[in-house]
Amino acid sequence: MTISAPKMTIKRHLPWPLMALLWAVVVAVGAAAAVWTYQLGRNHLPGLQLQGDASEQVEQLSEQVKKLSAENERLQSASNASQNELKIAQSAQAQLATQVKNLEAEINRQKEDLAFFDSLLPTNLGAPGITIQRFKAEQAAPNQLRYRVLVMQGGGGTQQFAGNLQLSVNIVQGGKSAIINFPESNSTDLARYRLAFKYYQRVEGLLNIPEGATIKSVAVRVLDRGQVRAQQSVDL
Repeated sequence: MTISAPKMTIKRHLPWPLMALLWAVVVAVGAAAAVWTYQLGRNHLPGLQLQGDASEQVEQLSEQVKKLSAENERLQSASNASQNELKIAQSAQAQLATQVKNLEAEINRQKEDLAFFDSLLPTNLGAPGITIQRFKAEQAAPNQLRYRVLVMQGGGGTQQFAGNLQLSVNIVQGGKSAIINFPESNSTDLARYRLAFKYYQRVEGLLNIPEGATIKSVAVRVLDRGQVRAQQSVDL
């Protein structure tokens, strides 16, 4: 043994059973840490669910989608049915409004007929001859005039009367007065103005007035071979 001799290192040698136990503890701790990390990720990250759980969730979502689709179809069908019912109700309302309007016009005509038949009672027969019992004229449109005439033969109507109806419309156009006679001399619808009755006849129609003209009055005359048998006028 001299001063230049190499240094010595003393190492303690563990028995192999103790070393095996130590490695087992290390492996167990690592496995526990791995399991704890996986469970933590599974609880916080849905994407780390087991494949069986994921399939179950997909199936549940599919069932919910089917239920929502069925509910949507049901609501859509109910909406379509409501729209159809609304259209039917609107159509029925329009038809009823038209019927009411027609009934009102029919009631007015019935009133005129009632007044006429009242005039036929024995106390109101009047003298024989042609008279105009009712005459109404109103503007139906800016350039149209609607008229209604009820002509009667008094004295019980012993014979058939044949004649013509003539209307004269007094207008103002461009600051000037003018009279338009219907039917005109060259008219092609003379038949609508002919009269042929034993007791009474009602005549109604529309007259076309020049655009921009203002109607002042309307006169109606019953002609018998060119002679005036009765006449009446109204102001508008």
